[in-house]
Amino acid sequence: MSTHRFEPDHYFITLGSHEPVLRVLPGDTVITTTVDARGYDARGEQVATRPNPQTGPFYIEGAEPGDTLVVHLDRLSPNRATGWGNAMLAPNVADPGYVSENPAAFQWETTIWNIDHEKGTASLEQAGARLGTLTLPMSPMLGCFGVAPREGQALSTRTSAECGGNMDYNGFVSGVTVYFPVFMPGALFFLGDGHALQGDGEISGTGIETSFEVQFTVDLIKGKPIEWPRGENGDYIFSVGNARPLDQALQHATTEMLRWLQADYGLSAREATLLLSYAGEYDVGNVFDPAYTMVCKILKRVLPQPT
Repeated sequence: MSTHRFEPDHYFITLGSHEPVLRVLPGDTVITTTVDARGYDARGEQVATRPNPQTGPFYIEGAEPGDTLVVHLDRLSPNRATGWGNAMLAPNVADPGYVSENPAAFQWETTIWNIDHEKGTASLEQAGARLGTLTLPMSPMLGCFGVAPREGQALSTRTSAECGGNMDYNGFVSGVTVYFPVFMPGALFFLGDGHALQGDGEISGTGIETSFEVQFTVDLIKGKPIEWPRGENGDYIFSVGNARPLDQALQHATTEMLRWLQADYGLSAREATLLLSYAGEYDVGNVFDPAYTMVCKILKRVLPQPT
């Protein structure tokens, strides 16, 4: 097991079968950097084109279609003193009548946030007459990351699919382990679009967008196919569905969780549906981009031991 330090000099705005920037073995750790959604780096210089430029791809030796790539998000750290975001909501998240009555609340307005690394906070000065200076605790997350899609396709970093992509789920934080289906040799793992903080759904179309230093560790589960991204943290396992309309994303996430409960925990279809009916929970990922994201999760403490 080795630790690699990689400094990117180019970026991609598609997840696809691009030439790998680094080859690593299962068990290896990578420390690297990402730029923000508009391509600005830690120095505040634009070094890539939008949207959501990706660092990578990283080729994982031995990964083949039908395997599962394991990515441990060891550390996600904003690496500059500012971030930016939209102050207003996306029109699709409110009733049309309210949007037409309050058009100013749905027009793009870029705000600049000050990031205090020592305190772990992000602050917006002059947030409004009643809010004053708005200071919030950071929860750094990756908005867009994943693997190359099947059959040499390329997926725009504006959207998401079975291979991951622009899911904008604020549960993708440090300490989380994420599982991706492998569709192409080497898996070809990409990451980017760091947010210092984001509410559920990315309902403004942004988080607090900034550049990151990232440390991740990869592993591989040979001969185990999954169909959609999965993840786990200290308390939950979760599955991710990306699609539009929103109910289709929910269906994908739910079905992937049912498969997981049956394959790894030995539950029958009836047991899996029963457990999910009364102990299942849902989170909303992105509801702004072309494909929406839904997350189905269940507490580990209610699960039997894995088989």
